[in-house]
Amino acid sequence: MSSRRRRSAGLKLIRGPDIENVAKLFCDMVQIDSESGQEKQFLSYLEELFTRELQAKCTCDSYGNLIARVPAKGSSKNEPILLGAHADTVKPGKGIEPVVEGGVIHSKGKTILGADDKAGIAEIFEAMRVAKKHPPVEIVITREEEIGLFGSKNLDTSLLDAKMGFILDSDVLDTVIIGGPTHISLDIEIIGKSAHAGVEPEKGISAIRVAAEAISHFREGRIDKETTANVGTIHGGLIRNGVPDRVTIQAECRSLNDEKARQQAQEMQRAFEEAASAVGAKADVNVNLEYLAFQLSENDPVVTIAKQAIATVGLNPKAQVDTGGTDALVLCGKGITSVVLGDGGQAEHTLEENISISDMVKATAIIRALLENSA
Repeated sequence: MSSRRRRSAGLKLIRGPDIENVAKLFCDMVQIDSESGQEKQFLSYLEELFTRELQAKCTCDSYGNLIARVPAKGSSKNEPILLGAHADTVKPGKGIEPVVEGGVIHSKGKTILGADDKAGIAEIFEAMRVAKKHPPVEIVITREEEIGLFGSKNLDTSLLDAKMGFILDSDVLDTVIIGGPTHISLDIEIIGKSAHAGVEPEKGISAIRVAAEAISHFREGRIDKETTANVGTIHGGLIRNGVPDRVTIQAECRSLNDEKARQQAQEMQRAFEEAASAVGAKADVNVNLEYLAFQLSENDPVVTIAKQAIATVGLNPKAQVDTGGTDALVLCGKGITSVVLGDGGQAEHTLEENISISDMVKATAIIRALLENSA
């Protein structure tokens, strides 16, 4: 750990204590590997940091999510608010080396940066550290968000008292995300019949061809302003000269309109089943409802508080729904009314991922204002 931290020493050139703290802390964080499913070391680091610096009482639920309870500061309020982010990063996220150039932090280029979502965590910590007052706060850092929101889905909410939450996990600082889609995943296995491709191909049934035929018969990509569909992975075949008898496919659809999402999933399932039946193959289609569409009113108190905090840094706050999945969407379904705020990261999930230090400072100021206004 000590050798890794020395690589961010160049940040000493940055002026201003708050700027230096949040940027250096972020660079320290991204150098701790935490690809989805491998967050344990990073969560242990956060537990020690929150306990030492914020006097938090930390615990982990049975799924490994970190919950840090921070007592009120300069406030008589008893009901806590929730601040959340996720610990995991997408791949490639091992051996990240942050580089600071022109006030922008990016990786050396062979990995993602990890601003999604370690920028949010660094900003939450710094805002908590410098806030002059705040109510009780429950900081929730989830696992395995990137691979299906598994941390929030398995979060033990019996350990929480907060009924209002703010999740740092968006790129735009002036926007409050107040809702999200119904998301349906489809896992498909096509079972055909193997044969020698050069000697007797007519005796085989190509599972790859069945899959291709099915995919060509349903809508994909942007269906309308509310709805999307995608085929993400296809795996099949063992040898070049064999008719492939098995193919597995991972697909999904989502819509801000629940009925549209369900109709799209039915269309996709039917396409695979009909394409298989037409040539004597079999399609096993497993359809899973991941989460339901949800949208808060713009007049909901959690939205109003978020907008007021954004306005304090000179931005014009707005609210919108988003077709991406978020921990906030899952928390709303668990009875914790939650929105998503921006952390400033750009080009997430790519090797070009970056974040400007000035945006990190603004995000920190927004959270600080939120905390002090809630006190």
